[in-house]
Amino acid sequence: MRNSSQAPVFVLEAFLDVGLLKYLVFAVIMSVYVVTLCCNVLLILVICVNRALHQPMYLFLVSLFVNELYGSSGLFPLLLVHILSESHAVPAPLCFLQVFVLYTYTNVEFYSLAVMSYDRYLAICRPLQYRRLMSGGRVALLLAGSWLGPAAAIVVMLSLTASLRLCGNAIDTLYCNNYSVVKLACGGTAVNNAYGLAYTFVVLAGLALLVLYSYARILQVCLSGSRRTRRKAAGTCGPHLASLLNFSFGCFFEIAQSRADMGAMPAVVRAVMSVYFVTCQPLFNPLLYGLNLAKVRLLCRDLLLRRL
Repeated sequence: MRNSSQAPVFVLEAFLDVGLLKYLVFAVIMSVYVVTLCCNVLLILVICVNRALHQPMYLFLVSLFVNELYGSSGLFPLLLVHILSESHAVPAPLCFLQVFVLYTYTNVEFYSLAVMSYDRYLAICRPLQYRRLMSGGRVALLLAGSWLGPAAAIVVMLSLTASLRLCGNAIDTLYCNNYSVVKLACGGTAVNNAYGLAYTFVVLAGLALLVLYSYARILQVCLSGSRRTRRKAAGTCGPHLASLLNFSFGCFFEIAQSRADMGAMPAVVRAVMSVYFVTCQPLFNPLLYGLNLAKVRLLCRDLLLRRL
């Protein structure tokens, strides 16, 4: 094959032949997907229906939960089909669509968590100016930037990948991955690599610095404040920090295994960890915030009791 337009399909080679156990694997993953959908939809409804929760922090949470639904739907349906299928071929347009969804999901997640850390910094460190600094227009601008910025960046990345001449169509992953497609190129990937490095260091490093700055200032206030201030900061920042660390761990492992030789690690472990960032995070966030934020927890309980 000479280029991507002549590659009608990509073959995902990371699927293991587990015999009849595939039905058990299918049932487990389907259960995770259903629970993920239900938890995220429930919390979105609770926040949208209750006007008392129409505050910046909860609006950012809605954006985060919508992103969890978006990322999960980009992985699970196709993954479930391939678990039961004997063929693991993916049409090229569908493969690039999955790359777009999963990469925008990853970037929106980082953008959202960075914005939420900035919001907590303003609420804790500059409470008297919070309403002015986090106005409705500012919230709308931050939400739009969290989605449109990553989408535009990934469109550019995919346009560079689609123009490459490919010398194969086998991808050693459970889902379509841009780096795996780029590795199939016969050559001429310098622009792709330069764009990826530039985006990582300029944008993602900038978001990391924003998070570090926000938490450094929050920690400074906590150390010099009262016990009540420290308790309030821990209650609002604890779930966010746990979510950020969990997601960063999943992304770091996926980047490490795609670029380093992890042949010594069992194939099952590599397969599970490769989808950790888009499997556990959408399930982890709604449970974490739903259980830790008292307002959300009580409203969820009231909503479920009314339905019952």
